[in-house]
Amino acid sequence: MNLPYTAKLTVEKYLGGVRVDRFLAKHFRNYTPFRMARIVRAGGVHIEGARADSRQRVFAGQRVEVHLLEPPDKLLDPEPLELNILFEDDWLVVINKPAGLVTHPVGAFQSGTLCNGLQHYFDELTQLRGLLRPGIVHRLDRHTSGLIVATKHHLAHRLLSIQFQRDQISKSYLALVEGDISTKQGDIDLPIGRHSSGNSVLMSAQPTALCPRSAHTRYSVVERLDGHTLVRAHPLTGRNHQIRVHLAAIGHPVVGDEFYGSYGAIKPSRFDTFERSGLPRADLHELGHVPMARHALHAERLGFKHPIHGEAFDFASPLPVDLQTKLHSIRGTDARKLVI
Repeated sequence: MNLPYTAKLTVEKYLGGVRVDRFLAKHFRNYTPFRMARIVRAGGVHIEGARADSRQRVFAGQRVEVHLLEPPDKLLDPEPLELNILFEDDWLVVINKPAGLVTHPVGAFQSGTLCNGLQHYFDELTQLRGLLRPGIVHRLDRHTSGLIVATKHHLAHRLLSIQFQRDQISKSYLALVEGDISTKQGDIDLPIGRHSSGNSVLMSAQPTALCPRSAHTRYSVVERLDGHTLVRAHPLTGRNHQIRVHLAAIGHPVVGDEFYGSYGAIKPSRFDTFERSGLPRADLHELGHVPMARHALHAERLGFKHPIHGEAFDFASPLPVDLQTKLHSIRGTDARKLVI
């Protein structure tokens, strides 16, 4: 469908009192307030039937009609990606993310991300490109597989974000770690901040960490293996790299972790290892430097209340093939098959 596209909206209570351009930018998240202000000034917006002024504020319950005279000005590049969608409705979508897929554009990864794939998928659902923008409420590290939820609507995004902020989301991960964890279960209650090296990617639970924030992870042993332990981890807070940093901090880093070693040690990067070896990258496996193509961490369960109608959801994702293969190789051919 060509522009202009017309939409009729009702002002939500939490947006009462905001300027009309910002109200519209909340509903159409691929538009900036600046672009919306231009549309208002061009006569494309009416409040309760009267032409709106760009400085005008909206109030709860008012009816707003907008004619989108211009295209969005911060649209993600839509890219067709194969998405494993477990659940979808008008408000949100739950996806089983594979390892290796970046959640959203960041740094050197400006394309090929989950967000780019979702933008393409959402564009297929709407009459006009860019009407919906993927709302990322939480994220998984690039090499962490498993469950992630994204929203289609600003109100769903707001209410689900509040659940995450209040630690009302139930999450569990399976992690294969180095060494034998002696206790059957335990709690790791160590603040996490940026690593003292100043590298913005790295996090730390050491006393030297910069700007530390409280972090709490609960874990239980699922299976003990030769030189390894399979654990189920429940992050009770949501810090960056939390499970990986916490398990490494107690001397049991996640197998294949490219950054975090035992007791706060930072590993040399795989690129550095490659440069020092002088060998083709594939040969690094023979050196034992890259035991897995990614770290052995999987988001297996995700539970939350639907942000609009309140239904309790609990999603599960089976352990992916690469991690099952790794477990089988550690157990040996005579080991029993694990059922998780």
